[in-house]
Amino acid sequence: MGTVVSLDVRGAGAADAQAAFARLMVWLHDVDRRFSTYRLDSEVNRIDRGELPVAGASDDVRWVLDRCVRLCAETGGAFDERAGGRLDPSAFVKGWAVERGADILQAEGLTDFSLNAGGDVVVRGERTWRVGIQHPLDRDALAMVIGLSNAAVATSGAYERGEHVLDPRSGAGPSGVLSVTVVGPDLGLADAYSTAAYALGLDGPAWTLGLDRYDAMTILADGQVLSTPGFPA
Repeated sequence: MGTVVSLDVRGAGAADAQAAFARLMVWLHDVDRRFSTYRLDSEVNRIDRGELPVAGASDDVRWVLDRCVRLCAETGGAFDERAGGRLDPSAFVKGWAVERGADILQAEGLTDFSLNAGGDVVVRGERTWRVGIQHPLDRDALAMVIGLSNAAVATSGAYERGEHVLDPRSGAGPSGVLSVTVVGPDLGLADAYSTAAYALGLDGPAWTLGLDRYDAMTILADGQVLSTPGFPA
């Protein structure tokens, strides 16, 4: 998936945690095999090249692509799996896969953990986890630390993959905004919503005010920080 995955577990034996993590990695490697935009033989790339009809893809791929179509409609095109011209559902896939991965860890008996995939985080359990949000201009600094329990947090910006998110209205990268962080109950949707809000540039903060059960923090290019009323302190 082009990123680093880490797991912090509390209240479980090392052997149990390692076994659960191994099961998680089997799932994430399978997701990468089917959805990667870097692997020529992935289902996503074969669909994009016209070599594999969507109807012939695996159940997960068909479900994800259908969900992306619905997200595109829901966000008025701000989230678009073809914004760059080629099929790339990564802005939903990573969050969806990690959220499913957290379900796998719970099924394996882990009850208190933080799962981090390239800065997109799922925390489970009653503990309040302190989650750092990367500073958009300084890789070695945090913009903020928030407390979360049984929640997910996703951040979109240009610092992980470069300027890969496009404003659907202009076809260019968004202007006036450095990053958008979204917090809510599901990492897949938090990932997609943060991408959509970032793509909208300076119109993103107003758009996030209308999200249901999800809150957002936007860091503007001039240094201002705007957040919805429910964004965690």
